[in-house]
Amino acid sequence: MDYAKLLRFLNDSIDTSGKGGRHIVRFLQPGHYSECLRQLFKYRRKYPALRLIRSSSLLQALLCPLRHTDSTIYAELGLYVESDSTISVHSPTSPTKERATDIPWGIKRIGAPEVWSVSTGHRIRIGVIDTGADYSHPDLRYSLARGVHLLNRHILPHDDNGHGTHIAGTIAAAGGAQGMIGVAPRSLIYPVKAFDHNGSAFVSDIILGIDWCVRSRMHIINMSFGMKSTSASLRNVVNKANEAGVVIVASSGNDKKQRTADYPAKYTQTISVGATNREGKIASFSNSGPYIDIYAPGEKITSSWLGGGHREMSGTSMATSHVSGAIALLLAARPNLTPGEIKRRLRRTARPLALTQARARSRPGEVSAVRLLRGRVGRRGQG
Repeated sequence: MDYAKLLRFLNDSIDTSGKGGRHIVRFLQPGHYSECLRQLFKYRRKYPALRLIRSSSLLQALLCPLRHTDSTIYAELGLYVESDSTISVHSPTSPTKERATDIPWGIKRIGAPEVWSVSTGHRIRIGVIDTGADYSHPDLRYSLARGVHLLNRHILPHDDNGHGTHIAGTIAAAGGAQGMIGVAPRSLIYPVKAFDHNGSAFVSDIILGIDWCVRSRMHIINMSFGMKSTSASLRNVVNKANEAGVVIVASSGNDKKQRTADYPAKYTQTISVGATNREGKIASFSNSGPYIDIYAPGEKITSSWLGGGHREMSGTSMATSHVSGAIALLLAARPNLTPGEIKRRLRRTARPLALTQARARSRPGEVSAVRLLRGRVGRRGQG
């Protein structure tokens, strides 16, 4: 590869105004990424626009704003370029204010309190790629690690939306009698702030978030967000994280559709989660069908919120946090399980949905922490 030509082209193509489209640039030949990074570092003063380039070592890609998108030119340079799409958190309803409850109904329903004598998720590291977290919240005082703020690397990933704090609370809150308790109260949340105050992010930020989680040796990545179209780069980095042994839990979406799911939940390397209500039925807003691996409580879920308070929210986002917590309980007791083994165990030990027995056998069920840790299927109605 002619790296001098590549650097000149990138320098001339990068949009420094901030108004250009964002792109993900991958290399067609292995090994070119590392050498390109070395050249970028070497010539960063000669080509100042190159300072706007970010990189993902896991994906081996450059992330940058480009004016030119002529695929012919990029192919000649040995590059594959993909537009950087937007992606949103999954929560269909506006939050309503609620008083704290020590153990919310969803956490009771999956049987988490019944296994706390065996596992509380101790030392399991969970990367929550979301809007950040409220570091001053009493429920999360012992539950949050430093994490990373991808939009401003110099500060803590403080939450300016609320969604990420809600997710963190369901997974790992340890507020005791004055607050609420999450599914895995001794697990540790690493907030990865990729989403802005509107709950919107770019795929490149998600890629960087997954990259950070793998390098920081997370056991689980919680991804309560999605988009309708696929991304080759996102699929690639999800696959690499899965190969690295990280369990990826993703919300399926809130479109009421019966035979689809949003991306990245639709990728086979993730654990795709749908939502149920108090009756154990699929929630009216939840996607369902063959792309769902497991269901969990997701309707009218009370959890931590900004300012030390609590809010009730509904969505497959909320269901996903229950599943991440349940997996943390399992991994603390069985640390050598692979992502594939965990997915199979979740499906095998799930509690049947509130349907006729014949229909229940034909689809995945609702997560049960009790059955999950026992590793065998109990009788209907138990767990």
